[in-house]
Amino acid sequence: APAEATSAPAASGDVKTVKVCVSWNEKVHSLIQAWQDYFEAYGETYGPENGLKFDWIINVANGDATQQANNIQDCINQKVDVIVARAQDAGTIGASIEAAKAAGIPFITLDRTSTSGDPTTHVGEDSYLQAKTTATAFAQLLKDNNVEGKCIEVQGDLLDSNAVARHNAWKDIEAESKAWTTIAEVPTEWKAEKFYSGTLNALQAHPEANCLYVASDFAFSSVENALQAVGKLAPTGDPNHIWVAAEDVNPQGYTAMLKKYIDVGTTWEAYDVSVMLVQTITKIVKGETVDAKSLIAGRLATPATVDTLEHLYAKEYTD
Repeated sequence: APAEATSAPAASGDVKTVKVCVSWNEKVHSLIQAWQDYFEAYGETYGPENGLKFDWIINVANGDATQQANNIQDCINQKVDVIVARAQDAGTIGASIEAAKAAGIPFITLDRTSTSGDPTTHVGEDSYLQAKTTATAFAQLLKDNNVEGKCIEVQGDLLDSNAVARHNAWKDIEAESKAWTTIAEVPTEWKAEKFYSGTLNALQAHPEANCLYVASDFAFSSVENALQAVGKLAPTGDPNHIWVAAEDVNPQGYTAMLKKYIDVGTTWEAYDVSVMLVQTITKIVKGETVDAKSLIAGRLATPATVDTLEHLYAKEYTD
């Protein structure tokens, strides 16, 4: 239910209610629901320990940057205490940040940074470091197996700062390690159908390809379908196996890693980011100084280690 526009932060005894508007750009895959479940659950205990009760106001823009701007404006009109947004478009979220600033409302960008204005702070993961960790391990893997990599890079949405950072790290480690050459780049805009059609087209155009870098494994079943279509969906050790590095260990990627279709990847840490978000909101509400960015580091995962990782959201959610 919408919160009343007139209500100020209410104090009940020593507990202050904090209205937090969370603006999701979309909720297509489970990572976003996992973040929400984790921060709501963590807030239940962390809030009272700090004299706070979190009142979460959630809205979803269904992949529409204009809708997201309208949703955030609604929250500004409701005089919330803090706004958290996962930007649909890094280039347009700045207008919402400025509108919140004008209303005196702290603004946190979550997961995706803004390229068009500075929020109060950013909470997320270091996506450049994530891809660097993956690519460095992948280079070693190819060298250990005497593979001269001819790779297809399946990119994310280049309006998303995370996708750009992963692309940059992949290119940097390619130049540094010389373990592979990227022979094709597939833009996907984070759309599952483009993970399929783009990967299939690239595999057909480049039958010599022996490796893939997939910027996120949330749509990995689409990549599997493309590999299947050219007879290359095979586990490590099979002569038809294509070496695969894929980021995030989302549910589809987790399953594919267990099947040894994915050789290496670095986790996108849903739990730790949610904990950091709640702690950051608490600092802001208490008037404490926060860093410009709070970034979590992911963990390297392989088929041999993935099931030993704690707080791996992909074990609890499916896409």
